[in-house]
Amino acid sequence: MANTSEAHHDAHSASHAHPLPMKIMIGVILALLVLTWITYAASTVDFGAANVFVALCIAVIKASLVGLFFMHLRYDNMFYGLILICALGFVALFIAVTLTDTIEYNPDMAPAAQTAQP
Repeated sequence: MANTSEAHHDAHSASHAHPLPMKIMIGVILALLVLTWITYAASTVDFGAANVFVALCIAVIKASLVGLFFMHLRYDNMFYGLILICALGFVALFIAVTLTDTIEYNPDMAPAAQTAQP
């Protein structure tokens, strides 16, 4: 009985080892560095109301690269990678909708200095 559980444990742990070639790791790191530079460059450009969407799209791409390659989701069941990308996309969408909603009521808010009575 102990032999079958040990064999199952060995087969399970061996199937989850995903050593990545060095050129893939370097490629992912370079892509993350380029995306970081693009994030900085995008922060210096005024896209108007699309600023939030641009920043969140770049963040979703970077988080997806980290999850797929450094967390090895790319080499696991494709469903897990799809769930990660969908979850990150929905988080970005919810944040973007929340931030754009603040534009609707922000002009109605009076600063504290104007509402204070002497």
